[in-house]
Amino acid sequence: MNIMTLMIPMALLLGVGFVVAFFWATSQGQFDDLETPAHRILKDDNERKHL
Repeated sequence: MNIMTLMIPMALLLGVGFVVAFFWATSQGQFDDLETPAHRILKDDNERKHL
């Protein structure tokens, strides 16, 4: 039963850490544009050089 006194605070700390990391990433614009990187790989390199 003593292990529960260690595991519960560790789980809560880990959960709070994930929530803080998520909010930090969203405030930094990490999730703003999810489609452009997926489409960029399909474009030809020659098209980019002309721009």
